[in-house]
Amino acid sequence: MVELKILVPDDLARRLHGMRDRLPEILELGLRALTPPYTPGSGEVIEFLASGPTPQAIVSFHPSAEVQERVRDLLDKDRAGSLTPAEKAELDQYESLDFLITLVKARARQRLASLS
Repeated sequence: MVELKILVPDDLARRLHGMRDRLPEILELGLRALTPPYTPGSGEVIEFLASGPTPQAIVSFHPSAEVQERVRDLLDKDRAGSLTPAEKAELDQYESLDFLITLVKARARQRLASLS
């Protein structure tokens, strides 16, 4: 472990005083907020959407087996209460991607229905 000394404003020092034991977690969360993780799942979604898929392809889209396995692992760890803060952020991103894809698929289904 590395000792890190930083200068912070007095008001921030007061707020952090009672949280000394959680400073590594606070720093990790702050860094994550500034640079969200780029997961394989987000890469797959970006590549898929950038390819200009048809509405039918959107409805049929599923993440790769590797991404599905990673999400299962994260969900298992979450149920066991053993997720690290970084894993929690990764799982949160997968949940956001799932929500986005659900919305895109719903819109694609509407377009397909209007073509019928």
